[in-house]
Amino acid sequence: MRSYAIGDIHGHLDLLKRAHALIMDDRERVGDTGAPVVHLGDLVDRGPDSAGVIEHLMRGQAEGQNWVVLKGNHDRMFTTFLDDPQAQDPGLRSVYSYLHPAIGGGATLVSYGVANAADRPLAPVHAEAVERVPAAHRAFLSGLPNCYQRGAALFVHAGIRPGVALEDQTETDLLWIRAPFHEHTAPHPWLVVHGHTAIDAAQHYGNRVNIDTRAAYGGPLTAVVVEGAQVFTLGPEGRSPLLP
Repeated sequence: MRSYAIGDIHGHLDLLKRAHALIMDDRERVGDTGAPVVHLGDLVDRGPDSAGVIEHLMRGQAEGQNWVVLKGNHDRMFTTFLDDPQAQDPGLRSVYSYLHPAIGGGATLVSYGVANAADRPLAPVHAEAVERVPAAHRAFLSGLPNCYQRGAALFVHAGIRPGVALEDQTETDLLWIRAPFHEHTAPHPWLVVHGHTAIDAAQHYGNRVNIDTRAAYGGPLTAVVVEGAQVFTLGPEGRSPLLP
């Protein structure tokens, strides 16, 4: 059973289109027309065109592309800010706010035409953001699923809490978890394909695969194909095996 996956996008529409092109090239080589493309979340923040990323994904789904788009912690922070600028995401340390430079929410608002979003008083910035961000974009982000299971693979933004049934996982864990998930070396019920924790190159750890390759910080956006227990990264020359 074949699935494709794309790591954390963070507002880089150009990289997203390039990843889609690599997947199309692979489809042509193997004769695939139906495998889903799973986007692992963090569509927004830090990069230059979060609005364009959301619009591109919405349009593709509306046109019939078999694209699954998962929710990331940055996507939830964005909608939380729009709902209440004083609210704090439960996964975010209290020293940070959505418009803190380390989070990159200001770049997302700029992509919607809210100038100097991180450098002005909060109240007018929020009011302008609510006016400029289309209701359809907010509804799209709010309605994104937290995970997607297909065959032997589970796709999720951050990971899962080991030993907890999928239906009992909390959204905050699925969007934010690190240490308990990363430190678990025993098999999970599935091969977990995730992002959230930026690394220099995609890594296969045996029980999980991390494909967040620092697009938010100037790195590439990784696309992979998963076929049963096999994982391949996609590049201009085709597939490269990603081995544990």
